[in-house]
Amino acid sequence: MSSLSRELVFLILQFLDEEKFEETVHKLEQESGFYFNMKHFEDLVQNGEWDEVEKYLSGFTKVEDNRYSMKIFFEIRKQKYLEALDRHDRAKAVEILVKDLKVFASFNEELFKEITQLLTLENFRQNEQLSKYGDTKSARNIMLLELKKLIEANPLFRDKLNFPPFKASRLRTLINQSLNWQHQLCKNPRPNPDIKTLFTDHSCAAPTNGARAPPPANGPLVGSIPKSAGFPPMGAHAPFQPVVSPSPNAIAGWMTNANPSLPHAAVAQGPPGLVQAPNTAAFLKHPRTPTSTPGIDYQSADSEHLMKRMRVGQPDEVSFSGASHPANMYTQEDLPKQLFRTLNQGSNVMSLDFHPVQQTILLVGTNVGDIAVWEVGSRERIAHKTFKVWDISSCTMPLQAALMKDAAISVNRCLWSPDGTILGVAFSKHIVQTYAFVHNGDLRQQAEIDAHIGGVNDIAFSHPNKSLSIITCGDDKLIKVWDAQTGQKQYTFEGHEAPVYSVCPHYKESIQFIFSTAIDGKIKAWLYDCLGSRVDYDAPGHWCTTMAYSADGTRLFSCGTSKEGDSHLVEWNETEGAIKRTYNGFRKRSLGVVQFDTTRNRFLAAGDEFLVKFWDMDNTNILTTTDCDGGLPASPRLRFNREGSLLAVTTSDNGIKILANTDGQRLLRMLESRAFEGSRGPPPQINTKPPIVALGPVSNVSSPIAVNAERPDRILPAVSTSGLAPMDASRTPDVKPRITDESEKIKNWKLADIGDNTHLRALHLADTDANPSKVVRLLYTNNGIALLALGSNAVHKLWKWQRSERNPSGKSTASVAPQLWQPANGILMTNDTNEGNPEEATACIALSKNDSYVMSASGGKVSLFNMMTFKVMTTFMAPPPAATFLAFHPQDNNIIAIGMEDSTIQIYNVRIDDVKSKLKGHQKKITGLAFSQSMNVLVSSGADAQLCVWSIDSWEKKKSRYIQAPANRSGTLVGDTRVQFHNDQTHLLVVHESQLAIYDGNLECLRSWSPRDALPAPISSAIYSCDGLLVYAAFCDGAIGVFEADSLRLRCRIAPSAYIPPSILPPPGRVYPLVVAAHPMEPNQIALGMSDGKVHVVEPLDADPKWGTAPPQDNGAHPALSAAPSAASNQASDQPTR
Repeated sequence: MSSLSRELVFLILQFLDEEKFEETVHKLEQESGFYFNMKHFEDLVQNGEWDEVEKYLSGFTKVEDNRYSMKIFFEIRKQKYLEALDRHDRAKAVEILVKDLKVFASFNEELFKEITQLLTLENFRQNEQLSKYGDTKSARNIMLLELKKLIEANPLFRDKLNFPPFKASRLRTLINQSLNWQHQLCKNPRPNPDIKTLFTDHSCAAPTNGARAPPPANGPLVGSIPKSAGFPPMGAHAPFQPVVSPSPNAIAGWMTNANPSLPHAAVAQGPPGLVQAPNTAAFLKHPRTPTSTPGIDYQSADSEHLMKRMRVGQPDEVSFSGASHPANMYTQEDLPKQLFRTLNQGSNVMSLDFHPVQQTILLVGTNVGDIAVWEVGSRERIAHKTFKVWDISSCTMPLQAALMKDAAISVNRCLWSPDGTILGVAFSKHIVQTYAFVHNGDLRQQAEIDAHIGGVNDIAFSHPNKSLSIITCGDDKLIKVWDAQTGQKQYTFEGHEAPVYSVCPHYKESIQFIFSTAIDGKIKAWLYDCLGSRVDYDAPGHWCTTMAYSADGTRLFSCGTSKEGDSHLVEWNETEGAIKRTYNGFRKRSLGVVQFDTTRNRFLAAGDEFLVKFWDMDNTNILTTTDCDGGLPASPRLRFNREGSLLAVTTSDNGIKILANTDGQRLLRMLESRAFEGSRGPPPQINTKPPIVALGPVSNVSSPIAVNAERPDRILPAVSTSGLAPMDASRTPDVKPRITDESEKIKNWKLADIGDNTHLRALHLADTDANPSKVVRLLYTNNGIALLALGSNAVHKLWKWQRSERNPSGKSTASVAPQLWQPANGILMTNDTNEGNPEEATACIALSKNDSYVMSASGGKVSLFNMMTFKVMTTFMAPPPAATFLAFHPQDNNIIAIGMEDSTIQIYNVRIDDVKSKLKGHQKKITGLAFSQSMNVLVSSGADAQLCVWSIDSWEKKKSRYIQAPANRSGTLVGDTRVQFHNDQTHLLVVHESQLAIYDGNLECLRSWSPRDALPAPISSAIYSCDGLLVYAAFCDGAIGVFEADSLRLRCRIAPSAYIPPSILPPPGRVYPLVVAAHPMEPNQIALGMSDGKVHVVEPLDADPKWGTAPPQDNGAHPALSAAPSAASNQASDQPTR
């Protein structure tokens, strides 16, 4: 076979693997004999599929080929024979002896006799040479080590163990190039060619209407042959892993005695050791592909950059449409480099850490032993503790002596527990202290541990036994593990020969382990047992080093400095325990130990040379630097918040500089605005029950909020970093008690009932379509400057507000009309309809974080559109069943939860075009999905009026419940049910035509409201306001209700005559909002998508910028209507035909 034919086989192997034809891949490997897949071979051996093992080997060698081959087959058949004996299956053992092992008798008759004699023993371990034979799994692992060495030494396998290094989807690339070339040679090239077959050469048909096609020189395809750079690179760790996945072999190479000379350790994922620990062996045997892998990131990709990188790109380009697997794309704009704020701590900052959930809360420890908790948005120091020993009588004598000799003490490390409820502080003398952090800002003493003799150099949190533990290390060369609640010691690890500098706990599957580094440069790894260190490696620089994983836990980095000042930032290959890459950029000798941090699974940052330096994890060259406008020490300490939108950096004058990207700046400005509003003093409030207070868009992740009515200045907002709005200070509980009688308040309070346009500002958005289809989905863009509507005819419409003298900010407003926007090419953004009637389909839509892309479906395939060009980037998930709801995974934008018409939920990986899991629990189509990152769950709702809670980790159903019919309605409920998490990520808004309800995370209904009195019609749609304080509900008679989010008490009613212009006002009940959308930054602005296809924007007047006033606590009595006239107060309440 020629070399080109051989290369074609490799291209086909890659194609088959990408398309997941696993059996065919391995069959072609065997039959061609070109590539020996060590990973597949290991899996067969570990699973004991002995016939398949020999069948696969037969494609590469035979028993009699050479002594290596003979030894390989002998070891396999011997293991098969011993396992039969171990099962006491004598008949099978005799069969193996006669058929498989007898062939070796002619080469070593004595050995064959000895093997035969094993049949006479009750237990073959009575044979001295087999006395150490363990269980089956460990025996297979040991044999695999031997087999790998024999295969690598066998000359017949030479050049067959490594897959050629070429780019992913190479066969598709070649086909695309061929098609583009054929298209350029067409006599009548069309701008949007339709490729239906590869069996014949492509040729565009001549125009049938006599019009001349554009000449090729002006066609979009000239010179547009796809470049290989636009295709995702092949995974470096495995020959046939899907394009997404590096090898996730955890610490297999670190925690073994593997022979470092084996050249294929990265390919062969089997365990080279640790067979003594069955749980570890099981883990190493079945490595897990990381759930968060580099992949397409709709929420952070630059529009033009993605257009260049997407393989199934422009519709103008001829393309062989296969699964598109673009890589993660970030820009430098995602880095927090802009100086936004400086905090003055007053003493030198030694350690800092952002809260894991409330991402503007910063913990700080200083050189005088103080700790402080800052709200960086409002610049408020919400907690401060000076160092003191809580119970000197319980301290050891060495500690008491050290304090008597020198009372000075410093914080070496402070950090939050994973859920942010506890903070731990390690001091320079003996002690570790932990505090419970309550959401009103209080720090409550929890545990004080006399942990080490000398300084406690580092602490970390872990869950080795399902309960929270603290790991400490110190000058006494020890690592210790403590119960975080009681301070009881659980483990002590000895083995370092120098003071231990840092610890880094981690877990893979069920294996919990700890990396530790000492000041002699040694790196060790420990399991939670008493068997000692599993690793002894040298860190670059041989001095102070810290280690950290990327946020998704798949990549390991370390940064350290030598005694001479040479700094090293490296990524480790966990499989081999070797350095994978070394990052450049440390040009001078560092003054002090360089500190570093990671963010977004993409970037690294380190403080050096009075600068903050940034790297892309996949590029060894420095990405960019910032001096933070000066004032930094030589080696500043730094820390990202969880989303990577903020970066805290220490200064040389005892301060902290806060750097922010665009999202972070928006977040901080919002909190700054809230602090300003709060300083003006809250107006009188009647409510004494604290509202559910949180900030940020409802769709984003935030944290549980507890409000202490006695300390309203300590309310800590739960925030995310996109689409944030100022907190309404008037909604905070009043500090001063009111003297007015409660009954008088209830008597005086009136519901705001708006019946005409003199009490609000409303705008009907212009539309060029004379007969628009009803609006079935409507949402604001995250930047708040545009509205996107999806009609029942599967066509999207986009209105954009422009900057002008009347609207200098360019934000959406009901005072200025937006422009119905369309790209220059004039195309419409239209969903695939699968030749069905889109009017009858259930439409769904989801928008990317940066507003560049929208994912949408109207009964056909799910389409990904570019919002700038309206072009289809790719399509997937062809029906049946059709998609009915879309939701992005909160931690991995490559993962999408897709509710289906057949009542299932498919967890789909866009990156590899693969359904990870299919969730079954509903009886009718899925009508709502909502993620809660803080609770780590997905909540689904269906047309069966059922709610289901699913674990994000295992995708198993945790709980389900049918919503209950209100008292005035009998029978079982059915019909579309929607769910939306409040900003606190624990309270759930459930919307059904019969009710609004608030549920907690356990699906317990906390409160509900059903249509009655002023709002009697069925509910068509409802949504939280962006600040989480209000609920907007639309009704089937056209009315709008504004409710308090915490109590579901009605505070304002808006009649359709108030927002629909008189010139187009229909008869009562004929037209109503099908969907209501809440502005992402203006909590009092909403948009309404109507059943007649029109869109209205509604907001209060400037003179009264809120919707009515908060209703009093009236023990459930429904408030009376205001005496203000209402043109629509007698509208028909019958439900229209839906």
